[in-house]
Amino acid sequence: MRSVPERLWRGVRAVLRPVGEFVHVSAIYLGLAVLTTLGLSLVLPSMRQQSQQLHEVVLAMFQADGAGFMADDEGDIQNWSLPQAARAPDDGDVPPAADAAEVAQETVAEGAGPLSFAGALTASLRDEPIQGATQAQAHALRSYLARKYRIAHSVAGALMRTAFEVGREKKLDPQLLLAVIAIESRYNPFAESSVGAQGLMQVMTSVHRAKLRPSGGPASVFDPVVNVRVGAQILSDCIRRRGGLEGGLACYVGATGPSDGGYGARVLAERRRIALASGIPIK
Repeated sequence: MRSVPERLWRGVRAVLRPVGEFVHVSAIYLGLAVLTTLGLSLVLPSMRQQSQQLHEVVLAMFQADGAGFMADDEGDIQNWSLPQAARAPDDGDVPPAADAAEVAQETVAEGAGPLSFAGALTASLRDEPIQGATQAQAHALRSYLARKYRIAHSVAGALMRTAFEVGREKKLDPQLLLAVIAIESRYNPFAESSVGAQGLMQVMTSVHRAKLRPSGGPASVFDPVVNVRVGAQILSDCIRRRGGLEGGLACYVGATGPSDGGYGARVLAERRRIALASGIPIK
């Protein structure tokens, strides 16, 4: 028969065993909680920053007017069910000498040298001011284009500068030109459609050879400045021919019937988003 102290010790051990197991399990969970807290303290700032950036991008991309988001980012570069001209028809070939003289005059802005993409890129890298926009507006617009279309900020600035200078030459809203570029090529200067429309504004080299000849011929369509200038001239001619912006955009995309497949609405919706992002009023 066991003594009283031995029985007492066995009772104490029976009580202490579950307490010890409880303490052991609690220590494991406490350790896991500490490790989780440390991990979250390292990860959360990065997640918070990414969330803020995503929020800014979403606001910039989808804040439109009451019409809501226009799905201009869906599908191919262009709605190829429409006839392609510019897809606009040309007014006819111009004799080389006359065409060269006309384009040469258009190439030089008043009081400035010839516009080139290299020059525009250099000016963008130097953050030189753009005529027609404040520095704050230019920075906001450059940031919007760079984020949405995944291009370098310096390139976005150069294309903005090109659009503003060409727009001034052709008396077109530069934000309209930027919107057309967005819908036509998503800012890919080497884009080509299934029917041969090429470059930023998807110019048909087979239709507009005369306009490209002074700049070096069909290959010059991949020069961003040449492409924007030729595309802007085609758009300007279309607006004049159709008597208004909506008709001009339908002409530009090559629509001959009453419907342009929603092309004009997509361009105008993107122009509104660009104006909202930049703070520059629509002209």
